[in-house]
Amino acid sequence: MDIKSAEYLKSSAFIQQCPEHKAPEYAFIGRSNVGKSSLINMLTGNKKLAKTSATPGKTLLINHFQINAGQWFLVDLPGYGFAKRSRTERQKLENMISGYILQRQQLANLFVLIDCRHEPQQIDLEFLEWLGESDIPFSIVFTKADKLGKMALAKNIEAYTQRLAEDWEPLPPYFITSAETRQGRDELLSYIEQINEEIYKA
Repeated sequence: MDIKSAEYLKSSAFIQQCPEHKAPEYAFIGRSNVGKSSLINMLTGNKKLAKTSATPGKTLLINHFQINAGQWFLVDLPGYGFAKRSRTERQKLENMISGYILQRQQLANLFVLIDCRHEPQQIDLEFLEWLGESDIPFSIVFTKADKLGKMALAKNIEAYTQRLAEDWEPLPPYFITSAETRQGRDELLSYIEQINEEIYKA
């Protein structure tokens, strides 16, 4: 798939403010500082499209980016496991995220980003379980693959998939990516293209 244009469209505080259109949306979510913005910039080939920050938890709104003049959309969601937020702020963000995921009819797939350097975290496993119970189509994206050697990366991915296999049959689709080396870019875009084709055929 070729991305000919990628433009920031709008930031929304809740689902009712999201743009009105009928095109498929692909949302990205993960714990704070997992590399969402960097991955979006890598996929679109625009390093300045999504704002990146060294401070975890900077994405506080639902950010829409239109791809190829609105043929489909990338959506950058706030991270979960919020860094240094008050209970009121955390609840507000949780409501924003769950409202989008459960109610947004245009959501074609949710990409859940997980840092490949870490062992399975309970917060991620519980979030994936909630998605499954809610019948939300999702895929897992392991990020920061360039931070590990090949042997360590393979070991970590195998450990994670074995843990997932305890709860999932079959396993959710997963991708291994690096924003630095562009690893996984073609696979992710091909996956999106495949879903788009199925949607537009229907």
